[in-house]
Amino acid sequence: MSAAGLIGLTLAEARDGLAKGDFTAVELTDAYIAATERARVLNCYITETPDRARDMAKASDARAAGERRPLEGIPLGIKDLFCTKDVLTTAASHILDGFKPPYESTVTSNLWRDGAVMLGKLNLDEFAMGSANITSYYGNVVNPWSPGEPGKWTRTLVPGGSSGGSASAVAFGAALGATGTDTGGSIRQPASFTGVAGIKPTYGRCSRFGIVAFASSLDQAGPMARTVKDCAILLRSMAGHDPKDSTSVDVPVPDYEAALAGSVKGLRVGIPREYRVDGMPAEIDAIWERGKAWLRDAGATVVDVSLPHTKYALPAYYIVAPAEASSNLARYDGVRFGLRVDPGGSLIDMYEATRGEGFGREVRRRILIGTYVLSAGYYDAYYLQAQKVRTRIAQDFTAAFEACDVLLTPTAPSAAFGIGEKMDDPIAMYLNDVFTVPANLAGLPGLSVPAGLDEGGLPLGLQIVGRPFDEETVLRAGAVIEAAAGRFRPAFFGLG
Repeated sequence: MSAAGLIGLTLAEARDGLAKGDFTAVELTDAYIAATERARVLNCYITETPDRARDMAKASDARAAGERRPLEGIPLGIKDLFCTKDVLTTAASHILDGFKPPYESTVTSNLWRDGAVMLGKLNLDEFAMGSANITSYYGNVVNPWSPGEPGKWTRTLVPGGSSGGSASAVAFGAALGATGTDTGGSIRQPASFTGVAGIKPTYGRCSRFGIVAFASSLDQAGPMARTVKDCAILLRSMAGHDPKDSTSVDVPVPDYEAALAGSVKGLRVGIPREYRVDGMPAEIDAIWERGKAWLRDAGATVVDVSLPHTKYALPAYYIVAPAEASSNLARYDGVRFGLRVDPGGSLIDMYEATRGEGFGREVRRRILIGTYVLSAGYYDAYYLQAQKVRTRIAQDFTAAFEACDVLLTPTAPSAAFGIGEKMDDPIAMYLNDVFTVPANLAGLPGLSVPAGLDEGGLPLGLQIVGRPFDEETVLRAGAVIEAAAGRFRPAFFGLG
């Protein structure tokens, strides 16, 4: 098979082709190494690891057929928030210059255990703080849906964030799948902006060990891929209990791929009335209506539900998340690892100089907000109140799921916007997460599925939110929407 043909396969098709001997893991990996080189114009990789990838592919080919693993020979990109042993891990921040962890994150360990191949480390918003992948120390990532020829775009679009590098690489064809993390929508929103599938599993489903922390009670790892089926395959390998993570939940990991064969007949799909926000574009509402119709046609029942505390979700999130970030990022001081800036003088002077130079503007903003809301005079007024609101939001979902099995909403309030269009307005940037944040506050699984294109030809996504640890139903409902909507690729997919 030609390199272009290999790049065009889904993860499931590549897995099956490898199993049948249609091509080797080395051939597949070489095709993707070439694709990562072509993708440099998008700036989606921070670190490429072609030598390691070829070594892993050779090991896959050397294993006997009876030893074949679930992801044998599958080339993946890894968000540069996951620690990878002896490979540069930066969290897209200057403050982690030169950091090569002596250990591996549990999620990536699970992927390598199952035979996957690492193509490299993917770009992101610094410490996962952002909704557009424009805060990275290594430069912004470009959405492959940007109009015009690569490198000569007539309008350069953001890929969403923070997992913008993961989304861009998968959408372009520079990885068969990728890891992402989702704190307030950072898998689902970039998936929507780039026309790929991405799922945030239930909080505790995937281990957080070895993932650079942003907000510990919200962060959750998940897969991004071209199809819902590909996400299901990846999630089964990524998930599982981990005694090294106190928030990891000891529950069985289902066969998510097998669950896709089930029907949605009789499924109750809830439509939260509070998600009809003022000023939402008509095309977002239209794609939402189409999603409801597709599920009805497949035998589901659509019901109206209420999530009355939804309007408080964003304010609560932007108190809780910065507060936890302020605590988590206190460890970056220039003493033990990463960047050190020593102007001479006291230890405090070194701390201040290192953190001032090492952290970008958005990270500094969130640290300041978090430190403020945790301070003695404001803890009760802000942080404690936000936690109470979070409880109310979770209770709203529990009540809604008495009347429905899943919720259907838009993923984002718009299609991808231009780089620089919202940089000077952090509030407008934060509003990109208006539909995704509530699921994080409640710890629920959420899937974004490509559902259509807007008038400008840019992808739009729909979101399925489910009960805790019911990713099977979420994926099954998402597969119905995917089948009805069809799949979309940017014009310059793989440049093949």
